[in-house]
Amino acid sequence: MYLARVAAYDQAGPQLNSFMHVNEHALSAARALRVDDLDDDGRDRGEDPEADGRRKPLFGVPVILKDNIDTADMPTTAGSVALGGSIPAKDAFITRKLRRAGAIILGKGTLTEFANFISSTGMPTGYSSQLRLQLFQRGGDLTRAGYGFDPFDPRTDPRQAFNDGRPALATGGSSSGPGIAVSANLATVGVGTETSGSILSPATQNLVVGIKPTVGLVSRTGIVPITADQDTAGPMARTVTDAAKLLGVLAGFDPQDPATVACLTPGNCFSDYTRFLKRNALRGARIAVPHFGYWTDSLNRVVLSVEQQRVMNDAIAVLRAEGAIVEDFHEIPTQQELFDFSGCGGLPIPANCSTVLLFGFKRDLNAYLAKLPAGAPVRTLADVIAFNNNFTINGLQVGLKYGQGLAVAADSLDTRAGSGDAARYLSDRAKDLDIAKTRGLDVVYKDFDAVLFPANRGANAPARAGYPSIVVPAGFVANPAVAPPPFLPPTPFPDGFDAKPAPYGVTFSGPAFSEPKLIGFAYAFEQATRHRRPPESTPPLPSDSPRE
Repeated sequence: MYLARVAAYDQAGPQLNSFMHVNEHALSAARALRVDDLDDDGRDRGEDPEADGRRKPLFGVPVILKDNIDTADMPTTAGSVALGGSIPAKDAFITRKLRRAGAIILGKGTLTEFANFISSTGMPTGYSSQLRLQLFQRGGDLTRAGYGFDPFDPRTDPRQAFNDGRPALATGGSSSGPGIAVSANLATVGVGTETSGSILSPATQNLVVGIKPTVGLVSRTGIVPITADQDTAGPMARTVTDAAKLLGVLAGFDPQDPATVACLTPGNCFSDYTRFLKRNALRGARIAVPHFGYWTDSLNRVVLSVEQQRVMNDAIAVLRAEGAIVEDFHEIPTQQELFDFSGCGGLPIPANCSTVLLFGFKRDLNAYLAKLPAGAPVRTLADVIAFNNNFTINGLQVGLKYGQGLAVAADSLDTRAGSGDAARYLSDRAKDLDIAKTRGLDVVYKDFDAVLFPANRGANAPARAGYPSIVVPAGFVANPAVAPPPFLPPTPFPDGFDAKPAPYGVTFSGPAFSEPKLIGFAYAFEQATRHRRPPESTPPLPSDSPRE
């Protein structure tokens, strides 16, 4: 069923471009999971000591992995032409966990290149040079290829200023492919990664559930990094129930990832999060709703459209009806400092910005690349930059459509211990944690169980703090190009182009290892509202079983 849907809707029809690679071994892997390998109550009776006597929680479930998660049977490209031929020596830690749980790795999902940490000039979400190259090799237009498409409006942007092949409705990113594929029912669930917003953004844009776990809940071993300070992998699913099931498989201690030692503390990590799916979870919950920085910008101008404000106000009403105590306009005390001390962009690097992501990218990517098998195309970030500069087709630098300003800025830093850049990184990291965590969110969480944010707009502070978030569908709004914030003029589509409504979600964020509470809140909200619906562009095929 799923391979037929991928062929019909990802590679043909609306051509969603959610898969970077389809696993040619998926069918044989599924056939190997024979029903007679289970006893009468569904428990595995095979030889795997980690599975013996326990139900395989993802038995036969097709999963799409973001293409920065290692698989020994498929390339891991991070969306880059520089890593196009890179096949890791072994699976990522979480890939092995998924296979042991009975999951079928259906393929690798497209993503914004290097998890949206290469360009400093505004790379559209869902774009990558590796996808651009693959589509060209299938006969596509090299000048316009490289984008994934949202199944709720899978058309290119016809406006002259944006008419370079990008979608009319943004896919969100950087975990674009898993979000698209799960929404369009091309896979049952997906695994994305997030440093700041990369699960929450495509989840809200594709009307699915996304969980960004606490840093340390899920192993990062074998994942192309931005920085170990903030990176995590997490579930993307059509329901909170499916996301909770997947999180239980992903969570756990990995001896190769020091952050996951936190899972050895009782009460931090669980193998079954479905026990927290409680219909009355919101009863008595205390939820803060900050406006400054989330409903408004740093100048306190309203940045939510009228329809986005309506969705948020409707969500608040639902929370109150479900018994939650909601305090609207409860601000994060350090919000202005979060604005003032944002992440550094390209060169030159200003004095008052956080170098945490730039420093971590060079440090951790170099460490990842150094472990690739002999014959790997690149070994350092400097190699990636040089490859992109030199790789051309028909005179076009395929890897440089949107430049590589962030990569160049990161590579300019000296990551050796004791260097001036290393000292600044340590200072910036301490300041990040002080602003986002100690004097920011932790102050709020003294009195509240969770914070409610519009869509993925609240990703930054929890990301810096390493705290968890879960986004759940909350409705539809007008395409932001048609209905922008009140202080900005619209950039209308041409006459005759009927822009489709855009999905919109709400995000619950909480303190470290509060996933049980957040899953309960999201489940109760989901059951009270049931905003999830399948996109019309990918209807059932004759071979399909019931969809949702």
